[in-house]
Amino acid sequence: MLRVGLTGGIGSGKSEVSRRLAAHGAVVIDADKIAREVVEPGTPGLAAVTAEFGAQVLLPDGRLDREKVAAIVFGDADRLKALNAIVHPLVGERMQELMDAAPEDAIVVYDVPLLTENDLAGFYDVVVVVDAPVRTQLDRLTTVRGMTEEAARARIGAQATREARRAVADHVIDNSGSLDDLKARVDELWEELTRRAAAERGQPHQEA
Repeated sequence: MLRVGLTGGIGSGKSEVSRRLAAHGAVVIDADKIAREVVEPGTPGLAAVTAEFGAQVLLPDGRLDREKVAAIVFGDADRLKALNAIVHPLVGERMQELMDAAPEDAIVVYDVPLLTENDLAGFYDVVVVVDAPVRTQLDRLTTVRGMTEEAARARIGAQATREARRAVADHVIDNSGSLDDLKARVDELWEELTRRAAAERGQPHQEA
């Protein structure tokens, strides 16, 4: 099993790279998706978050109001630490379950937004960073996600710098161009990953 850590700043296009790797045959474990699942209505995770932050963090239908939680913890290290103490262990358990269920010869891609911030690079055989200029990130966040430029800059500023992410990368995917450009780069990455996985299994690599 080849473990690949995939990360990138907000608006870099990491999710698109993740989707394309899944289409190639990777087993993708999405940390953000799991983080949402472990606090769905009826879960112990949601009960723990509500106990910590109060019923104010619930929407009328009983789901977690993520924007309200984000507003509470953003810029407050103690509140963020309390939230992470609840969510991170649950996410870790679910990720381990998914990894255990993957085939032994799988290329497992861990889609982890805060890989650099949480110093997780050493947990993976290969670290892939999706990179884009800050101006490109801002354009995507304001036009695609509808964020104000001020809010977008704040989100970018709260994450690791491009330089910090690139420093832990084995592969950097430049996503400052078109979707066709990105597809070509992901195809090249997949070829490299399958070659490495075959080498580690002691098998000849089969060209696509």
